[in-house]
Amino acid sequence: MSGAVVAETIGTERLELVPLVVEYAEEMAVVLSDPALHAFIGGSPDTVENLRARYRRMIEGSPEAEVSWLNWVIRLRDEDCLTGTVQATVTGSEAEIAWVVGTPWQGRGIAREAARGLVEWLERQPVQTVVAHVHPDHHASAAVAAAAGLSATDQVQDGEVRWQRTLRD
Repeated sequence: MSGAVVAETIGTERLELVPLVVEYAEEMAVVLSDPALHAFIGGSPDTVENLRARYRRMIEGSPEAEVSWLNWVIRLRDEDCLTGTVQATVTGSEAEIAWVVGTPWQGRGIAREAARGLVEWLERQPVQTVVAHVHPDHHASAAVAAAAGLSATDQVQDGEVRWQRTLRD
């Protein structure tokens, strides 16, 4: 891949995936405040201050020139509110994606729609393979990966199953 991939706004039927800015930290701290969101990934919810600092680091980008950190907030258009995040780390021709949707918005297909929108956008980038790592007991996240066209592999990294989709050879 030549050059960095840069996040841009992605529209789906109900959502806008909006490139991350530090100013979203206050609203996102509320969206991500449920400790249950950390059941499979560990840790605990960030304070507004910690989230601001984390967002600054994410926006600055990777210190490695060949790695692009792409981060979006998920805006539910009808309710005009942020509901979660999606991200892609592009290294060479591979993009590793992840998603999280706040507890009040779960079960509404938001993560599925956001992940599908992200993968469709990645198809137009210089990306050949999309991967995600999902805890084997996190059935909702596995359903999101499947909805985005990824398939579980037999590879396990740090206790998580590697899901993968080849966009082009």
